[in-house]
Amino acid sequence: MYRLIRYTSPLATSAGRSSWSGFDREFNSFFGSALADYAPDATRSIPVSVHEDKDNLQVSAELPGVERADINIELLDEQLSLSATRKHGEQTLSFARSFSLPYAVQADKVTATYENGILRLTLPKAEAVKARKIAIN
Repeated sequence: MYRLIRYTSPLATSAGRSSWSGFDREFNSFFGSALADYAPDATRSIPVSVHEDKDNLQVSAELPGVERADINIELLDEQLSLSATRKHGEQTLSFARSFSLPYAVQADKVTATYENGILRLTLPKAEAVKARKIAIN
């Protein structure tokens, strides 16, 4: 059995409301959240991309305008945390990103490079999680 549900436009005029009240609410909601990112005490998220090959996990993070000395990278168990600060005029902007890795990595062999605002991390997989070819006897 099917039921017909009538669609009511959020911009439709109803008693005591302007036909623009829904638009105003959406507009303010969108720009309110977008502008909140520019609040002096807000921490912004770091855009990252993650790629995997058979031996490594590659993480690239966009940190334009950040000095190398202002980047902090921490790896604890399978939790990777990135943070950075950047001076913007008289205020300091903070950036952070933290996520769980899908498997164990060799922490002592992790490498990081920073060039042209891009942080690149290479996290070698732990030997226990690498695929092994099994010979048939």
